[in-house]
Parts: sequence; structure tokens; C-alpha cells
Amino acid sequence: MHHYDAIGLLKPAIRTEAKYRLYGENELLKLQQILFYKELDFSLQEIIETLEYPDFDLVQALENHKRTLTSKQEQIAVMLNTIEKTMSNLKNKKMITDNELYEGFSKKESKKLRDEAIEKYGSNAVKTSENYLKKLSKEEKEELEQLKKEQQEIFKNLFKLSSKSAETEEVQLEVARHYSNIRKLWGTAGLFDTQKKEYKGLGKLYLDDERFTMVDGKAQPHFAKFLSGAMIYFMNSQLI
Repeated sequence: MHHYDAIGLLKPAIRTEAKYRLYGENELLKLQQILFYKELDFSLQEIIETLEYPDFDLVQALENHKRTLTSKQEQIAVMLNTIEKTMSNLKNKKMITDNELYEGFSKKESKKLRDEAIEKYGSNAVKTSENYLKKLSKEEKEELEQLKKEQQEIFKNLFKLSSKSAETEEVQLEVARHYSNIRKLWGTAGLFDTQKKEYKGLGKLYLDDERFTMVDGKAQPHFAKFLSGAMIYFMNSQLI
């Protein structure tokens, strides 16, 4: 926020005598747009030029963002089916074969799904994930269950913090726990590659599918936006 203020991208509504920056509804709406455009890989200069364009229409901009996200829903739905199948196998403590990883799809669909994942995340990431899941021992699967329980605890903590700014130290420490937990779940903890792109994709998934951020069976769109924004801030400030 300090940087956005310094470059004229997002000015606070009020500056107190103690030099605190206070932001109102208009500023928060503008921040939402900034985060959306950053997700679309706009540079900060491009975002400034876009938001300051005389004919900029906030409602139209939101419609454009909605279309962009909606276009990805079909692909995400397919990937969710695969994730659910994999989780089911892990819970039943079964060894997973290549066919089981893509069970439920034709060979053509399976190849397309895998190719899309490789195109989006890279072949190394896909192969690492596949090999990790297939080679899990009974003890490792139990450890995986512990990691999932830890993730649930992290989500509860982040939900309690969702009224705070995503940039606060308290929130960012919990996001750091989330990132570490996710890397262990992916089987990539300790690797040099920070998987910034993949973590960014997970943040988008939280926004796109309400099931991932439900609390007590209820959709929490505010929490989804908070969590995605906190992850973006963490990536930009902590990951190479």
C-alpha cells in the first residue's frame, strides 16, 4: 500500500496527523481492481493508465473480470474431479497408478487434461506431483492426513483474521504457514523452485470455486477475496 501511494496508484482517503493512511469504500474498490489487473499480469504502469483512462467504467471492468474467470470454470471443474478421485484413493490408503490418476475420463480426455496441466504448470510440476502421490507409503499417507488437518486449522485462523488487512504481520505469518503446508501437500517442500505460478493458480481457485473457502457449509465470498489477496501479497513480497 505504501508503494501504491508513492507511485500515485492508490492514494488514501485521509492521512492522520500520526501519518496513518485511512482508506474508504472508493479506495477499497480501486484496490480490488488493482489486484484483479495484477492477476491478469498487468504491470503497475499499465494499471495506472487503465484506471486513469477518462472512459474507465468500473461496472464494465467487473464484467470483463467475470467473463475471464467464468471462461476458466470448465477447466477447473475437470481438475476438481481429478482431485476428488485422488483424495478418495488416498483416504482409502490405495496405491495410485497412472490410470487411476485420470480414472473417469477417456484416454483422449485424460491426455488433454494432463497436457493442459503441463502447459499451465510445466511438465516437471505435473510429474513430481504424480510420482509423489503414487509412491506414498502407509505412513506417508497418514502424514498427509495430518497435513490436511493442519490446513483446516490454518483456514480457521485465516477466517478469524479476515476482517484485518491482508498485509498485517499476523495475517502474513498465517499465510506463510499455509504456503509451507501446501508445498508439503504437493510434495515439493525444500525444492529450489518456489512454485509462485502454481501458488498463484491456487489463489485463483479459491476465488473461482466457493467450495474451497466454505465455512460451516456456507459460501464465504469475502473470505475468498481476503485469502486470495493475502496470498498475492505474500507472493509479491516473499517469493522470487
